[in-house]
Order: sequence, then C-alpha cells, then structure tokens
Amino acid sequence: MCTYQLNGLRVIDLTKHLNPKTETRRCGLTRFNTGGPIPDYHTIMDLTSHLGTHVECPYHHHDGWTDVEGMPLTSFMGRAIYVKITSLPPRSHITAAALEDACGKRIKEGDIVIIDSPYPLTPFTEKTNTEEDLRLCVGAESAQWFAAKKVKCVGFGDGVSIENCNEDVKPFHDILMAKDITFLEVLKNLDQLTCDTFFMSYSPLPIKGLDSCPVRAYAIEGIEQFS
Repeated sequence: MCTYQLNGLRVIDLTKHLNPKTETRRCGLTRFNTGGPIPDYHTIMDLTSHLGTHVECPYHHHDGWTDVEGMPLTSFMGRAIYVKITSLPPRSHITAAALEDACGKRIKEGDIVIIDSPYPLTPFTEKTNTEEDLRLCVGAESAQWFAAKKVKCVGFGDGVSIENCNEDVKPFHDILMAKDITFLEVLKNLDQLTCDTFFMSYSPLPIKGLDSCPVRAYAIEGIEQFS
C-alpha cells in the first residue's frame, strides 16, 4: 500500500521500502535486549548514507560544502512538480530546450523538480549502462538550467540516469551542489501521482558531518497553496 487518505488530502509514499536481506547496499540491523525484568529492545543500524530513497547534500561532493545538518529544514519540503520529458529519444541528454518546453512556464523559484521519462530502468543495478538502459541522461547543460531557475532540489524517476558516466555526473553534481541544491534519488510510486504539482517532504536526520541520508519521501495532493 502506498496511497492514503488524510483529512480530505491524498498522501503518496514515494519511498523504496528496504529489506536488509535483499539490499545490495549496506543495510544491517542488530536487535538486542538491554536486559532487566521488562524486555527493552534496541536496534543497531549499520547503513550507508546512500541507501534506498535518499537525499544528497552538497557535502557529498566537496569537503567545504554544506552537510545534512547544515541545511535548513525547509530545504527538504515544499512545492514539487513532476516532469516527464517525452520530447527526446532514448539515451539522449536532457537539454535546456527540452526542460524549458516541459516545465519552463510553470516552474517557480524554490521548487522541488522531479524529472522522469518514458524509458524506466531501476537505477544502480547490473543493467545500468547496458543495451537495456534507455534512460535519459543529465549533464552540465541541464544542471545550468536548474541552477538558473533557482530550484531547491532535483529528484529523479526511474526514467533518468544518474550514473551514466563521470563526464555527465560530476558537472551535474558540482554545478548544483555549489548552490546548496540537493538531489533526491531512488524515488518510487511516481505512477500513483494524480497531479503534477503537490506538496512534498523528505526530511533526513540532522547529523553533523553527514553527506546524504535515507529518507521517507512522500507527496500530499490537494493542499491549495502547493498546487
């Protein structure tokens, strides 16, 4: 179940659910009883910062840039728009012109922008960068466009590659993260959205020195000021 009703609003869980037994990235749980006459169970979590649905902060790409704890809470919530780019052929780089055509007229400063395409492939798998991988690619040009629009976060559906090659991935990160723009990766259930503009939240734990963090990302449809 990934959709819920709450006081007349529609809530969509956009998070990848995790199972330590099947995750390929570090995800270990150690449960123990602290002892005494009343059971008191605690769990040691041994997780990578880039596990499942996660938000990446600027510290991910530069020691001198902002870590998770240093970002204001409002960096992780706000008006979001979902953009499926349909004007480009498979394996194309996302251009400024394609972005302008897809969402240039409705994007606002401070928006969270989730980009996607009709060519989905689950990211970070053995099929990445194979003949089966038809996803659109990001790069310096798309990063410069997002920076000029002053968005707060760029999120990715399964139709956009975020691991194509260093020549694309490095400038995309560096251009945007230098401006404290965060990334939201491994989003799920985007097909359950019924509108393309909504409120969104994906708050990480405020741990000093952390570069990125797994999050519980969700959309809320029907809030008037975020529609």
